[in-house]
Amino acid sequence: MQMMNNLSECAKACIECSLACTHCAYACLREEDVEMMRECIQRCLECTELCKLCASFDQRQSVLTSKLCAVCAEACERCFDECSTHKDDHCQRCAQACKKCAEECRKMAA
Repeated sequence: MQMMNNLSECAKACIECSLACTHCAYACLREEDVEMMRECIQRCLECTELCKLCASFDQRQSVLTSKLCAVCAEACERCFDECSTHKDDHCQRCAQACKKCAEECRKMAA
């Protein structure tokens, strides 16, 4: 996949995080107690949208990338905080993707 080779580490982490968050949100919707997963779903959906936007801005080398990366890092950290409290595999994988993405976004925002 040639295109992925041309992406920054931040954009790669954002894409991976977006996919993990999307998967987690939809897996949470299939849980027996969806109400208990409401906050997790909301944070995952917010995170996935910001991650996609951040990767897109980074790829275009927008002057707004660093500012958007700071917001994306905050969303990733919020999603990590929530997902890491759940024992489900999809939540744990999401939490790890969010942690990595937040770290890469913080570097880009600096």
